[in-house]
Formats: sequence, C-alpha cells, structure tokens
Amino acid sequence: MPEGMTIGRLAKAVGVNVETIRYYQRRGLIDEPTKPLGGHRRYPASVEGRIGFIRRAQQLGFTLAEVKALLDLSHGRDVRQTCLIAEKRLAALDSHVAQLNKMRRELKGLLDECAKAKGNRHDPIISALLAADGRGSGKD
Repeated sequence: MPEGMTIGRLAKAVGVNVETIRYYQRRGLIDEPTKPLGGHRRYPASVEGRIGFIRRAQQLGFTLAEVKALLDLSHGRDVRQTCLIAEKRLAALDSHVAQLNKMRRELKGLLDECAKAKGNRHDPIISALLAADGRGSGKD
C-alpha cells in the first residue's frame, strides 16, 4: 500500500472539506504532491500538522497571507518577525472591535428611539438608514 493518504482521507482526518485543502494548495500554504501515473496523490502525515497550524492561526484571526508568512517563519528562529506579524494582527482586531462597539452603540440608540416611538409613523431606524444613504430623513 502506498505511503500517505488521499485528499479525501486527509480532509476527513483534519475535519475540513476537500476544497479547503485545494484552496490551501492554490494559496501556497501546503504543497500538492505529485500524482503517480494511474494513481492518486498521497499526502504525507506532516500535512495534518500543517493544516492544524493553519486552522489555529485562522482562529486567532490571522489572514491567510499572514498564515503563509508565519509558516515561512516556522522553520527559523525569527521571533521578532513573528511577533511583528502578531502585533499587526492584534492592532487590526482592536480596530475591528472598536468598529463593532460603535455599531452596537448606534444600533442600541436606535432601538431606544424605537421603544419611545410606539405607534408613531416615524421609524427611527429607517430614517437613520435613509439619512446615511443621503436620500433625506425619511420622515413622512
């Protein structure tokens, strides 16, 4: 029996879709094994760990471009470069959290206005969305 596993078995082993593995290959995150004449490509067991690395990095919010950079650094000892990538990702996450908090405050304010409007024909949410669109206040 040939060494390694088919893409289907690999996908099942790591809990991803076959297309995810193919996508990772296209992005240069994992190598595509050569296909033997009349056979199936076989992936070495080490690919399971690599896919695990990719998935854990994505769970921490790293983009696939950042994951590729981290994979490139995983064989060396450039802790400084690894930390720089992580610091940039943390800053991006902090910015995103700030944006989400702002959106939450705005939506909560609009819901508070809705609670006060009770039966009014004026809809504070629709009005706010129309005003943001530049089409006016939306008041009747």
